[in-house]
Amino acid sequence: MITAYLPPISWFAPLAKGEPCFIEQYEHFHKQTIRNRCTIDAPNGPLSLTVPIDKSNFCAGAKCLMKDVRISYHQDWQHQHWNALASSYYNSPFFEYLQDDFRPIYERRWIFLMDLNETLIQKCLELMDIPSTLQRTSTFLNETEERCPTTFEHRPYYQVFASKHGFLPNLSIIDLIFNLGPESILYLKKQNFGI
Repeated sequence: MITAYLPPISWFAPLAKGEPCFIEQYEHFHKQTIRNRCTIDAPNGPLSLTVPIDKSNFCAGAKCLMKDVRISYHQDWQHQHWNALASSYYNSPFFEYLQDDFRPIYERRWIFLMDLNETLIQKCLELMDIPSTLQRTSTFLNETEERCPTTFEHRPYYQVFASKHGFLPNLSIIDLIFNLGPESILYLKKQNFGI
């Protein structure tokens, strides 16, 4: 599987089934993908949050391996992302209880994108009570596509702004966690197994 910044809900489906997960670290970085971008449910509709990449390690058009992609701090993206999450999910059922699990991640200065992504994914797995089977690849496995199950059904669940713009499927896992809390794992299992 590819690394992802606060991945979409369907990205977690194989993990909820207990399948082992190898995160590809030897692929080349691809712009405008879930590798450094997520989508949340915001007051004005879907909002993309992008972690800026330090382009100084992309020499003369050369591609950069995912494991070497560094985060840029030319803008205060952490503050912007945290404010977006807080304003979007402040009224969700579980934000108040879970914000302290995520805030320290946004207060730390990360060097590598994969480290940030992995920390956020591990935190989400922990909060959903899914045993972590994440491992980084030791060689290139050529699994560069976003592996989201085609059989995954995106059944509606409670979303804060659904009355304004309807149910939005397959948002960032953070949407599911802040809205369903400990029931997030039940949602994933129901979608996986058609319960």
